[in-house]
Amino acid sequence: MPSAGRRHRLVLYTYMLNRWWPAVLWIGVVLLVMTAALGGIPLYFPQFPVVWVSDWNLYVAGAAGGMAVLGAIFLVAVRKSAYVQPFNGHLRLVTPFLRLNISYRRIRRTYTAEMQQLFPPNRFKGLKRELVRPLARETLVILEMNQLPLNRIALRLFLSPFFFPNKTARLALLVPDWMAFSTELDSFHSNFQDGLRQKAQTGPGNARSNLLNSLTGKSG
Repeated sequence: MPSAGRRHRLVLYTYMLNRWWPAVLWIGVVLLVMTAALGGIPLYFPQFPVVWVSDWNLYVAGAAGGMAVLGAIFLVAVRKSAYVQPFNGHLRLVTPFLRLNISYRRIRRTYTAEMQQLFPPNRFKGLKRELVRPLARETLVILEMNQLPLNRIALRLFLSPFFFPNKTARLALLVPDWMAFSTELDSFHSNFQDGLRQKAQTGPGNARSNLLNSLTGKSG
């Protein structure tokens, strides 16, 4: 079996950034246009009355607009960079600002559920309802764990609330091909568990017992 599986993109992360980057870009463009207009009209068109704004305020607005445009470009660049990838001993979860290795020792089981079962759209209001409604029929792969790999508060700083079905130690993962990811993860997880059982069976005590048995058999 290979030491690592395929990278499965985190659809929810991409979906969230796809909704945010146009708004961030629009804010940046508006700030830059306003800065150019307020700074340029008095110089080139003095006959048009405009509100006077200090140079300092223009610099601040222009800098904020430029940072917003750069932020939008960054969001576009990283929107597909979040993924999960099974390895021999752990599941790796990667986002632009977070990199986690979730040991298979933590994972009790995995199962699937529809988005609308765990996050009913009617339970939310406003923006959150609009976010979850298009994904209502998507299938999630749920990791049920003994304990989260990081403090929940820390994880919430980097992951959407829709990664957490409830207050228990569970993570909900939405990937493009949930069946392929689930099959691959189950295979790596099962091989890891089999390896632990084999180590337990061939531990120091069992090794000594096997040695004594072999010596007894030879002496007989």
